[in-house]
Amino acid sequence: MQPTHRSSRILQPAKLWFVYFSLFLALGLEYIPSGRVPGIPDWVPLVLAIWCVREPLRVGMGVGFVFGLLVDVGQGAAMGQHALAYVVLAYFANAAARRVLWFPLLQQALHMLPLFVLTQVLMVAVRLLAGAEFPGWSYFLSSLSNALLWAPLSILLMLPQYQPVDRDDNRPI
Repeated sequence: MQPTHRSSRILQPAKLWFVYFSLFLALGLEYIPSGRVPGIPDWVPLVLAIWCVREPLRVGMGVGFVFGLLVDVGQGAAMGQHALAYVVLAYFANAAARRVLWFPLLQQALHMLPLFVLTQVLMVAVRLLAGAEFPGWSYFLSSLSNALLWAPLSILLMLPQYQPVDRDDNRPI
């Protein structure tokens, strides 16, 4: 009996240059001044989490630390604020990678939402320890926007990794 649904596309491993290109593009989006508009996505942790889940052997805590420092420098934040949060995000995203990939994209987003909230809680905690004021509860809306963007951005970042459809009946795969 033949399966009713067969995918004819194979997902290849991501090219390392594409991973870093997407992270630097997210860094550029993070540098765009947005003021205090609530709900603006945090692009770097979103792209970092996608790559930590999809390529856990290539992207991890070291990449999170470096990009966290770059965000700290670019935004004039307390040094290490984003780096700490991104390292924790990368750790938990790598730990959950094998489990999360079993689910459809919308359920993956629900699994990642607590990690995005944890990332923002850590950034607020460091800010408060440094003597800053609480930014308000609307600050956490970007975690929700990150979760909402999980599925479309995952699809967009995975498109270059799909092998073209060229069926060969002599190949087993």
